[in-house]
Amino acid sequence: MHSFLSWSLAIGLLAVLTSATPYKHFSLNKRNATERLVFAHFMMGIVSNRQNASDYDNDMKLAKSAGIDAFALNIGTDNYTETQLNFAYASAAKNNMSVFISFDFNWFSPSADATTVGKLTKAFASKKAQLKVDGRVFVSSFVGNGLDVEAVRQAAGTEIYFAPNFRPSTPQIAKTIDGALNWVAWDSNGENRAPKGGKNVPVASGDGNYTAWLGSDKGYIAPVSPWFNTHYGPEVSYPKNWVFPSDLLWFNRWNEILTTNSTPQFLEIITWNDYGESHYIGPLSSKHTDDGNSKWANDMPHTGWLEMATPFIKAYKEGKKEPVITEEKLIYWYRPTPKTVKCNGTDTTGSPPDGAETLEDSVFVVALLKDKGQITAISGMNSQTFNATAGAQAFRVPMGVGAQTFSLKRNGKTIMEATSQRDILNECPCGIYNYNAYVGTVPASNKADALDADGLAGLMKGLNSSCSATPSLPIRMPGATGSTRPLRVRY
Repeated sequence: MHSFLSWSLAIGLLAVLTSATPYKHFSLNKRNATERLVFAHFMMGIVSNRQNASDYDNDMKLAKSAGIDAFALNIGTDNYTETQLNFAYASAAKNNMSVFISFDFNWFSPSADATTVGKLTKAFASKKAQLKVDGRVFVSSFVGNGLDVEAVRQAAGTEIYFAPNFRPSTPQIAKTIDGALNWVAWDSNGENRAPKGGKNVPVASGDGNYTAWLGSDKGYIAPVSPWFNTHYGPEVSYPKNWVFPSDLLWFNRWNEILTTNSTPQFLEIITWNDYGESHYIGPLSSKHTDDGNSKWANDMPHTGWLEMATPFIKAYKEGKKEPVITEEKLIYWYRPTPKTVKCNGTDTTGSPPDGAETLEDSVFVVALLKDKGQITAISGMNSQTFNATAGAQAFRVPMGVGAQTFSLKRNGKTIMEATSQRDILNECPCGIYNYNAYVGTVPASNKADALDADGLAGLMKGLNSSCSATPSLPIRMPGATGSTRPLRVRY
């Protein structure tokens, strides 16, 4: 499990160019708009159950089809790390994808493990799928301030392009690295919590701090994330219970990236598969173990967010200010309950997540259209129709208990329509406060995306109410007009 907690302790993206060659030899010195790179943070700490390289193939293919260039393979010090890295590198090579190691200094020691980091870099540096920039092996991290960068370079025995997640500090530190990753992809109070007391540090503020610190000759990896919710209770050794304001973050941040006057060389999607912090955009079915995250991840697919990002990724690489829409669709998301639902008596932590007040009781819809039309969103008893123009637009409707239905009409004719598989309920799912998002699409997918037995193994641990440790959402059943039969999930 990736821990955003250590940041707190340290500070007080089969539609797009699937046959394209990955940018393993990207050069900043010959940079143009089509040479921008998109990474996705991939948690290796929850994939110990993968048995061979083919277990990574679906992830590689899906990410590549969306325009993602490389996975940042977040590793700790687990005894299976090198085995899984070998599998991931082999799968990436087979699927014409790139990867690189991101060392997680929640587990490695900045003061003691510089040589270990360098040696691990060396062990994978010559592999075919290794991402290279300016001919140098690309390496990153999660936190790590205080690391002896020169010792890492010496132990690596090859030229590396080191772009860690160091916090902006002195100019001298910036001189030791080649770029840097900014992890803070959510508005905050500056101290690893949601804005409060009038203190709000927007994501763009971090962009400015990093670019000013790094200067124009170093690479900046800007963060893009859809959500943040974590709700671990006393049943685990790493309790944490907070959210960041996320509502339309995914849509707004992509637009911010496209329209900024200083487009970053790199983007990193946070994350592909961190189910524990609810900011995954990869499938629930991606093989992984369960550290307790299934309590809020079960029946909560997010791949619609990947579909939403695809035209934005294409635009980012082509230097365009608006997403490149090749296929019309609606993407919608919402929490499974209103904030008025009280779960203190059965919840494992006994309280809503810190920062819950920063989230709206709304249902959000993003329309990706090639022509104007009317978008209708029905949430329980609430219904609103919006006039949408061509392009990408976001809408919201007040959250209503009951079924959730979405449609696009033109000239009085229904073009597409779907009813979500998941109702909004006025009760606690599995007895807990679930502030994760359910994400769906119109047209609806006819593919199931569910946790397997390994992904559900920790669901029952610590629960104070009965809950079935099985996926409850069946495959959609399209009707003649493309709508889906309303299917309800109950606990």
